[in-house]
Amino acid sequence: MATTEQATHASPARRWERTPRPEKVAQVNQIRAWMGDSKAQILVDYRGLSVREITDLRKQLRQSGAELRVVKNTLYRIAREGNIPETLEPHLNGMTAIAFVIGDEAAAAKALTDYIKQMRKAEVKALLLGEKVYPAEMVDALAKLPPREVMLAQFVGALQSPITGLVGTLSELIGQFVRTLQAVADKKAETQ
Repeated sequence: MATTEQATHASPARRWERTPRPEKVAQVNQIRAWMGDSKAQILVDYRGLSVREITDLRKQLRQSGAELRVVKNTLYRIAREGNIPETLEPHLNGMTAIAFVIGDEAAAAKALTDYIKQMRKAEVKALLLGEKVYPAEMVDALAKLPPREVMLAQFVGALQSPITGLVGTLSELIGQFVRTLQAVADKKAETQ
């Protein structure tokens, strides 16, 4: 006679199957929503930070377009539906908080690295951009980039520079042509 536990047990290697608790399902759905809204995710080991320090970090990140959330590694794995890049798996251990970056990635990375340098307690584990995992050093490199608006202004300036030069050159050619025509007209007027 098989007991209920034996009937739900598929194999010796698997855990006993249980119905997930509603609050865990809600947490997984919330993590999925954060993942869907974010352009990047920065995994942080927040060991050593007090509740007040985490709250301060959250405020700074929020001003930079990111939301810092303490996430259980298991629930994050479930939220990703098993689609975890191989290089991300080693970072999903210990105390993990994830900065879900909604705004400018460089601004969020700068706010996070500045806070970590100031407090000397937390540590960046990895950066996830799309499905590509980058080491913690890339967050430092990203933090050194100028803000998005500055980069766009530099790009537009670089595009305008050749156009401005071309307009100046064409204006000068047209001006020379007009002056030449005027000189020819003046000579004809003198000879008549």
